[in-house]
Amino acid sequence: MRQYAIKRVALFIPTVLLVTLIAFVVMRVIPGDPAIAILEGDGGGQYTQFDLDKLRAELGTDRPIAVQYIEWIGGVVRGDFGESLWFKSSVMTELGSRIPVTVELAILSTLMAVVIAVPLGIVSAIRPDSPLDYSARIFTLIGIAIPNFLVAVLMILFLLKTFNWLPDLGYVELCVRVWTDGCEKGDIFKNLSQMFFPALALALYEMAFIARVTRSSMMEIIREDYMRTARSKGLSERVVLFRHGLKNAILPILTISGWQFGRLFGGTVVIETIFLIPGMGRIVIEAVQHRDFPLIQAAIVIIGLAIISINLFVDLLYGWLDPRIRYA
Repeated sequence: MRQYAIKRVALFIPTVLLVTLIAFVVMRVIPGDPAIAILEGDGGGQYTQFDLDKLRAELGTDRPIAVQYIEWIGGVVRGDFGESLWFKSSVMTELGSRIPVTVELAILSTLMAVVIAVPLGIVSAIRPDSPLDYSARIFTLIGIAIPNFLVAVLMILFLLKTFNWLPDLGYVELCVRVWTDGCEKGDIFKNLSQMFFPALALALYEMAFIARVTRSSMMEIIREDYMRTARSKGLSERVVLFRHGLKNAILPILTISGWQFGRLFGGTVVIETIFLIPGMGRIVIEAVQHRDFPLIQAAIVIIGLAIISINLFVDLLYGWLDPRIRYA
């Protein structure tokens, strides 16, 4: 297991460096000049070539790309992504309060999806071609076919038309009352009530996908000889399904759940906009509009780092759950 883990961790570092290189180079080769965007502003202000050259020198965009990358990656290693061109403050200052919001939304969505989808997939697998199985399969097809932004809009319209009630939009910072009597920054119940519907809108697709994977994986496992052997020993059906069946079917479920969480971490832009949640997605949209490349680079690197870290965690968990993988 130790050798397997060392190999996976050794691949982690060059992968992260490749992500930083791609993020940096892409922002330099796409059309548009951040210096011009700053000088023109929203109203198309006037400027001279001297002003443009001076600002480029201040931003460092007049130097070779290789020199810019080396200086930038040196700051990234120290946790310094530079200064935002539009917000005129540290990039990590702007992202620091927004990263936990997006992470919370992604975690809630993944938990909702797994808690609902795995039992649904198991029941669908042990009762194939039953009314419940057909209902589950129809649900998964609908969940995969409808994009999450449309789910969010339909959810809001349904609540308004049916109950004449609009979900509490916005965001109250999560604050758990554990050691203190009061909680100045927010309230956990208020926070969860605001995050429930956005997380549900995101989780519908994840539910459908995980339920389909669970069903197909369990149907393969149920037909295996060791499942019949377990039943012949007199074990209860619940023990056979969960101790022997689900334990062996968990690997593809784990894979798709990890992939979905990584996808959610970087794909909450539209949902955050609809429900007025101040996460990473909304600030990245503003950064793109104003050509704020330090902020965009930081967001890409952070999202990429999160996805790579999740994949590393899943790989290590694979090796722990299945000895055949780490000895392969």
